[in-house]
Amino acid sequence: MSDVAHATAAGRNVFARSWDRGSTLDPRYLIAFLITLVLVAAQLRYHMFGGYDRLVLALAVCLATEALLSWFDRGKVVNLLSAYISGLSLTLLIKPQGGALWPFVLGGFLAISSKYVLRYRDNHLWNPTNFAITALLLAAPERISVLSHQFGNDVATNMLIWLFGLVVAARVGVLHITLTYVASFLLLNGLRAAVLGQAMLPELAPITGPMYQLFVFFMITDPRTIVRGRQRQIVVVVLIALMETLIRFASDQAWPLPTAFNAAPAFLALALVGPVAKWLDLRRLVRQTVR
Repeated sequence: MSDVAHATAAGRNVFARSWDRGSTLDPRYLIAFLITLVLVAAQLRYHMFGGYDRLVLALAVCLATEALLSWFDRGKVVNLLSAYISGLSLTLLIKPQGGALWPFVLGGFLAISSKYVLRYRDNHLWNPTNFAITALLLAAPERISVLSHQFGNDVATNMLIWLFGLVVAARVGVLHITLTYVASFLLLNGLRAAVLGQAMLPELAPITGPMYQLFVFFMITDPRTIVRGRQRQIVVVVLIALMETLIRFASDQAWPLPTAFNAAPAFLALALVGPVAKWLDLRRLVRQTVR
């Protein structure tokens, strides 16, 4: 490196140098850091786990399933970071009735095995955590619920998570997905509240809660399950927000939907729209390769 380059690098501040080093990291390490921060904050301030046995079980099942299936499928054990993220996400998001532990075992197995079974052209179509939670809610709605308001209304904690979340999303290159979803949620649910004559703020407030923090920073931005291209990603995110609004409207009108749709409309919307979009995108890429 030349003297000029050395002088330029040395003259940059710590934030700029850290930002540049972040670009060389696997995005999953940044995501893992953020979700670990969420988990630590949730436990230290609100004791939100409901027991460390849940965390140990979810992590153990996810890591063991990933190691075994990757060895069976590829002849080697892959990087287990994705399984670590799934284990933490399930610990935070699943709230079983009566303190049951089996949802963390079954959820961890479903999340990781879905990556190896539900595939199209060597790509999995569902975000693993989204698939597991959706399957559990559909199969046992009377035994499973999801994270809701357990973070309370503490402004400092929420600001810290949103700040780090936005920085990580920008560094990973998916900030446009997060912001598009947030804008779509506010617009569409504002319209729904106006049409139905409901109070506006209670309909918009959930976007500031912990469940949506995990949804917009970890689930809807999963680099392995989003489509290629910024414009296509924005279109898909708007479609997911539209599907969620439709589900909420159906719940408002007491349409006969499975309980899972009422319990977690955002998760169900992603589970319905995301895989179809990914499948169509993979087909498009194959056609382009053949030409």
